[in-house]
Amino acid sequence: MSSVSPAVDLPALSRQLEGVTADVRREFTNLSAAQLNWKQSAEEWSIGQCLDHLVQTNEQFFLSFDQIIRGEKQQTVWERLPVLPKFFGRFIVNAANPESTRKVKAPKVFAPASSDVDAHIVESFIAHQALVASKLKALEKVDARNIKVTSPVARFVTYSLLDACTILVYHERRHFEQARRVLAASGFPREVH
Repeated sequence: MSSVSPAVDLPALSRQLEGVTADVRREFTNLSAAQLNWKQSAEEWSIGQCLDHLVQTNEQFFLSFDQIIRGEKQQTVWERLPVLPKFFGRFIVNAANPESTRKVKAPKVFAPASSDVDAHIVESFIAHQALVASKLKALEKVDARNIKVTSPVARFVTYSLLDACTILVYHERRHFEQARRVLAASGFPREVH
């Protein structure tokens, strides 16, 4: 397992993203559709739902990332406020940190599919990771500490681009660990059907 370390820059985050991708590939590639969709209880997520949730969540950042890459990003009023981005950035980075034991409920907009997730979710996730990696690479050319972005959840929540990328990568690691706990749960179907 790749560990999470405090982000210092986008290349470091890219390496952590590669670690998540490698871990997902290693742990989940050979699972059946039944295994990917197995849940310990109705309230908990399956491995497939964890991966589906990450794809859905990451895509919400893409509009801002693409605007920044093209040099078309315009600052909102909320992004111009000097204190808010630092406050929200620190708060959400800490909440997303995989080492945090505090549970955070996903906003409804990011809720995973409630029914069976497609059996190809692992391959879809890995392909999606290549897209995320390409965006992080393109963003290395900008000043990620000083560019501000708005949270996809609430317009008044803003943080630096570096914090947004840190949140994305930490969030991935956090849900990978959640999916790994599903895999290790007693009752998980070990036989491939």
